[in-house]
Amino acid sequence: MKQNRLFERSRWRLASWYATIISIILLICAVGVYQAVAHAHQISINQELKSVAGTLHDSLLPVLQQPGKIEPEVKELLPNTCLVETGCYNPDRFQSLRLGVIGQDKYYLRLFDLSENLVAVAGMQPKLPQILTQQQWETLTDSQNIRYQQISFLLHTQQGQNWGYLQVGRSLQDVDRYVDNVRWVLLLGVPLVVLLVAGASWWLSELAIRPIYQSYRQMQQFTADAAHELRTPLAAIQATAQSNLMLPILSETEARNTLSKIVRQNKRLSSLVADLLTLCRIDGEISGNQSHQKREKVALANLIIEVEEDLAALAMASEIELASQVKVSQLEIIGDRSQLYRLITNLVTNAIQYTTAGGKVIISLTKEHHQGVISVRDTGIGIAKNEQKRIFDRFYRVDKARSRSKGGSGLGLAIAKAIALAHHGSLEVESEIGRGSNFILRLPQDR
Repeated sequence: MKQNRLFERSRWRLASWYATIISIILLICAVGVYQAVAHAHQISINQELKSVAGTLHDSLLPVLQQPGKIEPEVKELLPNTCLVETGCYNPDRFQSLRLGVIGQDKYYLRLFDLSENLVAVAGMQPKLPQILTQQQWETLTDSQNIRYQQISFLLHTQQGQNWGYLQVGRSLQDVDRYVDNVRWVLLLGVPLVVLLVAGASWWLSELAIRPIYQSYRQMQQFTADAAHELRTPLAAIQATAQSNLMLPILSETEARNTLSKIVRQNKRLSSLVADLLTLCRIDGEISGNQSHQKREKVALANLIIEVEEDLAALAMASEIELASQVKVSQLEIIGDRSQLYRLITNLVTNAIQYTTAGGKVIISLTKEHHQGVISVRDTGIGIAKNEQKRIFDRFYRVDKARSRSKGGSGLGLAIAKAIALAHHGSLEVESEIGRGSNFILRLPQDR
């Protein structure tokens, strides 16, 4: 439970960090998007105002003759222009005088003389200060918190004299409404996305930590299995020694029997430790941290014949027929001969152990697509489908009682699989209950 809580806390931390970092990135992006939208609209409004003001300037330039004086042609050009001197303009109430030259009511126009006195107005007239400042661009706000952007610049007559000043502005209400909508979308959308990110973070953290947890569980299982396997011969040695120590007199025959049992259990311990060291060494080779392989050319046909000869006595003692079928005599691969010998020996030994008397074990060699294929087929008891995925696990036995009775440690197939992987090959099994098993080893020829 403590280990589970540790991984659960680690998952929480991983998910929290992931969600926090992504949330900060999203927040920065949201602020950036908002600023970009606002800035883009500001530039667009300025360009629009500049274009409208330039159009009005170019339209008024040919009809302005005397500084500060409104010519009749101006009235024709801007039919709704209100001259301040006529009293048509009341700054205390909102007016909308259509700009004929522009054709849009969201703009307002003001004409000032050289003394900066208001001369005429046109278009919409919001309640804004009627003061001409030296700033070209200004952003103003009326009593209803509606913003306006305006531009002011010098106006000339036909002769190039300074006539006065032209001031053109427009309401920013539509732009502000759009930018506010964007802000609300971001304010409401970002928390929702953060929640989705938090959920995704929890799910991704579980995916990220799952291999680590599985490796940890495998390590725990491996440690427990190794301790169990080591404890069995140690317990046998201790029980044998203690039982003999309790005897008042120990004869030479009894002493020899005791020593024989201790030697036998010691051999079992030594074999188990040697297998564990072999696995550790091969694991290091697979991970690339170290290499103990002797890279040499290995003739697979000769190797199979050698294994057959060495295990003939074991097969005969088990009343099993051991034979080989070498269909490709000249087939060499680059690898460690001693490890490959161990691999094939483990497969054949395992086949003999799980084949009943009168059965057969056949070792065959073929070639497929630049690969040497070694098959170890037996007529034994077979392996169930649900067991086939686990038979290469360390210390796993299909028949635990039968394996221990013959001295098996459950590491033979695990070592065989590790050696195959170290040689960039593969090891698979095909089996049916009651019809035997077929272990297929594929080794690349070009490595």
